[in-house]
Amino acid sequence: MAKRMKTAPLDLEQAHWQAGRQYVAGVDEVGRGCLAGPVVAAAVVLPWGHSIEGVRDSKTLSEARRLALVERIQTEALATGVGMCSPAEIDELNILWASMEAMRRAVLNLSITPDALLIDGNRAIPTAPWPQQTVVKGDAKSQSIAAASIVAKTIRDALMADLDTAHPGYGWARNVGYPTAEHYAGLAAHGPTVHHRQSFKLRR
Repeated sequence: MAKRMKTAPLDLEQAHWQAGRQYVAGVDEVGRGCLAGPVVAAAVVLPWGHSIEGVRDSKTLSEARRLALVERIQTEALATGVGMCSPAEIDELNILWASMEAMRRAVLNLSITPDALLIDGNRAIPTAPWPQQTVVKGDAKSQSIAAASIVAKTIRDALMADLDTAHPGYGWARNVGYPTAEHYAGLAAHGPTVHHRQSFKLRR
């Protein structure tokens, strides 16, 4: 018998569904701690009562598993939306508010209007018109948030791999912009690019 994969629960979604909120969007972002590249957010609305086996916190999944799951999410979800803020926007807004703005854009890019949001973390999206519930460590507690984390990370990782081709020497295909020894060595050798966050500490 095949081993059943651990899957994030739908309890939080179920509470909203039972309260008559049909379209519940899980929202998460990736890339807050990176030195380079955008912060990317995703929003995912799953059908009422629908579970996708294996969907859980993207950080616990291999790249191959994330790629397989993201196809299922995009096929089986009622809607997915993606939003991002560029390094220049991060420098202007700071990373916290840029992350909030990326999540707001992700929700706006959904093809349906959500009845409620499940937001990973402890901060709601400022001025957002939708009912919001914040969930600390939400990608382990909500399947919709976990699905959003998978979508956001898959898209951001692919973007950083493309940027690595255009700007070799920083190891972005491997470190996706995070502050690794390889990344710092590239900065010391080549200096920052337009894709680096100038407001971040780019030297050790």
